[in-house]
Amino acid sequence: METATFVVGGMSCGNCVAKLSGALESVNGVSSVEVEVGLAKVYHDGAETSEIEGAITASGFTVGNDFDWRDGAVWKQSAHNTKWCLIGCSIGDLGTIAYFQFVWTDSGWSTMAIMILAIINGLLTSIALETFILMRQLPFNEAFRTAMGMSLISMIAMEAAMNITDVLITGGAMLTWYAILPMWIAGFLTPWPYNYWRLKKYGLSCH
Repeated sequence: METATFVVGGMSCGNCVAKLSGALESVNGVSSVEVEVGLAKVYHDGAETSEIEGAITASGFTVGNDFDWRDGAVWKQSAHNTKWCLIGCSIGDLGTIAYFQFVWTDSGWSTMAIMILAIINGLLTSIALETFILMRQLPFNEAFRTAMGMSLISMIAMEAAMNITDVLITGGAMLTWYAILPMWIAGFLTPWPYNYWRLKKYGLSCH
């Protein structure tokens, strides 16, 4: 019996682990596998390395940790991950701004104070949304820990880009029909390359 270990890029969650495990177990000569996010250990009896690597790439993942910016599959996956981060962050961020703009209009809070609170609430709702999504495949405690392990760098960059764009367009902490779309675009594009790099190099996603 031989053992082969592969660094796998493009993985982000339990579904990826299950998908890759099934693909590797179907390769002729493979007796068992141990798969986690970013790594696959294959126990086999004479299976061809090329067939094992082929099963990995056919599943939508990459083999090895050589970094480049030309992996379309990783750009697509990191865009998907960034999209969910954006949805989660927007709920708390835009909701906070809307509250001060339309409900507590005489709060006396400065633009900076409102934006800081909006960023904090955006982080909290992003974690809550990701926990809810992960609970479809993980127990609550594990889903929550996974959500808490999301990249704070990505989320903070996203929040900062959205709020800076808002201030530049409206002059304050305000929501207008012509500001929201640019906020979303800036919030998506700012962390996307970082999320690609993190997913490509380490097999870790922003969510």
